Amino acid sequence: MRSFRATDRSLQWGTGAVALVLVLIVAGIAWTLWGEAKLSIDTFGWRFWKTETWDPVAGDFGALPFIWGTLYSSLLALAIAGPIAIGIAIFLADLCPAWLRTPLVFLTELLAAIPSIVYGLWGIFVLVPAVRELQMALPDWVRAMPLFSGPPVGVSLLAAALILAIMIVPFASSVAREVLRAVPSAQREAAYALGATRWEATKVTLHYARTGIFGAVMLGFGRALGETMAVTMGIGNNPKVTAARSEEHTS
Repeated sequence: MRSFRATDRSLQWGTGAVALVLVLIVAGIAWTLWGEAKLSIDTFGWRFWKTETWDPVAGDFGALPFIWGTLYSSLLALAIAGPIAIGIAIFLADLCPAWLRTPLVFLTELLAAIPSIVYGLWGIFVLVPAVRELQMALPDWVRAMPLFSGPPVGVSLLAAALILAIMIVPFASSVAREVLRAVPSAQREAAYALGATRWEATKVTLHYARTGIFGAVMLGFGRALGETMAVTMGIGNNPKVTAARSEEHTS
């Protein structure tokens, strides 16, 4: 028994040390970023975060348009992709026929392996023209909304958000599907035993796995925040703080 307890303690300390490595890596990255940016922080201070002008020749560095564009496009993409990803996860985990589940899982995970530059090129040649046609077909009262306003050029915040949404769907849906599969079968069986329908049993499963599903959505949000190339190709390169569909930029 003493040997078993010593082994358990060794396992605990060993895995704890491995987990601590992640904390040290994050702290090292933060320290490096702070050290490399200290000159800019001392020179510009909070003006770096609040100003909109980015002119390296004149020595003006304002990050507000880039921060605004990143958060705006990422949140919009999350609003589009979140329900889709959760719906895909529910279908693959509970409703999909066995013969169809494997091909759909393969195709979903294949989307995650596509490089961002490919998404950007696809967005320019396929999605941007579709957004342009959509804007031209909308009624005037819809085109007056900030998201759809501006000239019908297609290169816009909406196109960039759609590209981002497609990119984050496979990440969020794959993690959410694994979370739903990890729900004990007793939860579903108890719901069916009480006379619940399939949809009611699914709601019980979703409630049980809500924390993991939220984590899956946040993982997709992190992918959206870190994306640059595909969004830049779909949104243009004109940094400006605005709620309009055009003339946005992200970094």
